[in-house]
Amino acid sequence: DMRRAVESALRDNQGVVAARAGRDAAEEGRKSARGAFGPAVSTSYGYDRLNEKPRSMSRELDDDTYTWTVGVSQPLFTGLRLLSTYQKAALETERQALTLDKSRLDLVVQVQEAFLAYLKSGENVRSARDALNRLREQAKVTRAFYDVGLRPRLDVLQAEVDVTNAESLLITAENNHATQRARLNTLLTLPVGSDTDYVGTLVPVGFDMTLEQCLERAYRNRPDVRIAGKAVEIAGKDVRIADSGLYPQVSANFNWATEGDHPEASGSTLSPTGFSQWSTGLKAEWSVFEWGKTWYSGQQARQVETQVRAEEANLHHEVAYEVQSRLLTLTDSSKRIAVATKGLTQAEEAYRVAVARYQAQVGTNTDVLDAQAKLTAAEAALTGAKAEYLDALSKLWAAMGELKPSLTDG
Repeated sequence: DMRRAVESALRDNQGVVAARAGRDAAEEGRKSARGAFGPAVSTSYGYDRLNEKPRSMSRELDDDTYTWTVGVSQPLFTGLRLLSTYQKAALETERQALTLDKSRLDLVVQVQEAFLAYLKSGENVRSARDALNRLREQAKVTRAFYDVGLRPRLDVLQAEVDVTNAESLLITAENNHATQRARLNTLLTLPVGSDTDYVGTLVPVGFDMTLEQCLERAYRNRPDVRIAGKAVEIAGKDVRIADSGLYPQVSANFNWATEGDHPEASGSTLSPTGFSQWSTGLKAEWSVFEWGKTWYSGQQARQVETQVRAEEANLHHEVAYEVQSRLLTLTDSSKRIAVATKGLTQAEEAYRVAVARYQAQVGTNTDVLDAQAKLTAAEAALTGAKAEYLDALSKLWAAMGELKPSLTDG
């Protein structure tokens, strides 16, 4: 059914898998940014050989030198660059999680749209098959009347032409039904030709929220609205990162080194003591003048922040329009269902009367065929109105940012 189809798609669809990987990648990026707060430890090991032994104060020195160094550097102040970079990475993780939510929501709409199209096509197949059966029955009656001389051959020919047309329409409806099944199979990552048994009926689901309630839910829940908010926050962090170049960069350092004439780098016969040393200190770097490079980078980041703020404001207007348009479509479809239901009742009665009149020899074959065509059209109108209502409901839930696998508010 629709719920299980949606759940299957959310579990297996590769688009959702890709979005989930993007979220996990962003989380690893946040952890990487967090690591920049701690001290950085580096080490090196080297070997040098001189072409001749150097001399110092009339004595020879080693011509083979092994050196091992260890350095530790701890950033103390970076103009808020490290903090802002970490906060940006954390916001990016949240944004990717929201992107995953949006991907899931978009997929739910696709699956529900395809599922409803499949159910609609199934109803159309049933309607086309019923129409064909009615026309075949009418053709039999017409031929029987013709055989006893009660009807002209023209009536038989008209009835047979309509049967042929109905057979063609049934073939088209069945092909469309198979196409919709293939689309559903694709969304659920099943073999495209799989004869999956999708079940369900086009039964309208009640909805009684006001526009204000819908908008409140949309602004609170929609992933793209929340993504836009995260984009504004990230742009603010980019401004701080760009401005960090205006401040000095301060760090504490510790270095230790040892050397010798053997691989263990622990002194030599000529220098058995004093072969290791260490140092510690503070270091401040400040790029005083770079021809406006840092200044203009900050201005660029501010313009980007202004841009994303404007985009966020525009998105709120677009969300309001989308919610209202979906709600209006839902209301219109609900009214059309009532009208189409009444029309179908009238068409069924008109067809019954036309058949009865024809069999009583007081009506014409044309009356029957015309009533049959209107009955088929009335069935299609009701099916279309129900499918449109449920499709509008699916898109309205999505416009509010809520995932409803079975279209109910449960």
